Amino acid sequence: MAQSNMRKRQQLTGWVLVLPAVLVLLLVYAYPIGRAFWLSLFTQNLGTQLEPVATGLGNYARIWGDGAFWNSIWNTTVFTVIALTLELILGMAIALVLNRSFRGRGVVRTIAILPWALPTAIMALAWTWIFNDQYGVVNDILMRLGLIDSGINWLGDPTLAMISVITADVWKTTSFVSILLLAGLQSIPQDLYEAHAIEGATPWQSFRQITLPLLMPQILIAALFRFAQSFGIFDLIQVMTEGGPGGSTQMVALYIYDNVRRYLDFGYGAALVVITFLILIAVVAIAFYVLERVRKSAGAEM
Repeated sequence: MAQSNMRKRQQLTGWVLVLPAVLVLLLVYAYPIGRAFWLSLFTQNLGTQLEPVATGLGNYARIWGDGAFWNSIWNTTVFTVIALTLELILGMAIALVLNRSFRGRGVVRTIAILPWALPTAIMALAWTWIFNDQYGVVNDILMRLGLIDSGINWLGDPTLAMISVITADVWKTTSFVSILLLAGLQSIPQDLYEAHAIEGATPWQSFRQITLPLLMPQILIAALFRFAQSFGIFDLIQVMTEGGPGGSTQMVALYIYDNVRRYLDFGYGAALVVITFLILIAVVAIAFYVLERVRKSAGAEM
């Protein structure tokens, strides 16, 4: 009986300590989403009407026939999948290098995180000049190497524009992924590698049989962070291409911005926000499910 009362008091203490954080989360996340859902039930375009009109789920029905929205979802998916894949591969390679002991490792680690620390808008402006068709560094290097005869309009071609914004995003955010993976690498005991090497395992076998399984939780966490950030990308695209050419790099966040800020269609913009939020929640739920399975599998192996 005494243990039961003590457990209840501990649970109550835990809830009291957690309650301020829960309230902050509700104010920061739950209220805006709830407000967006409420606004999505009305139609109000300040360019044509002053008073909101209740339309129920009419804005959501409108989404299904909105080709521009689904095109922005497709562009965002392509951008996210390619950028995230490259960031995980390059981030893993950088983390493996930074995990080794060498002179000046602390300085190199500091330099490696600098791209992530730069403001995205400033970095995007720099990449816009790098890919400039007349004065850009990329065209200058390619022409000096004799690979092209005239400047390539990187940001004026749909495919090349997508490649350009992906390159800029990968350059900036790979360092963030590498730092997360480096933290995971440093938590793996070196004794495991030594014992594996004594058994005759090659470095590749150690990486595949030790590093990857034990690092999988950090990989999934990094992928989850980067997915949420990439799927909501706005400032990089706004500065470099503004969604062009021809909507080929228009991401979902930019499309929502256009509907709300340019066209003043607040109800429809709110509906787009809710749908995008539900997509993110679904992906996060799947990621947490996979992470839990990985943790259980790792615990069973240990």
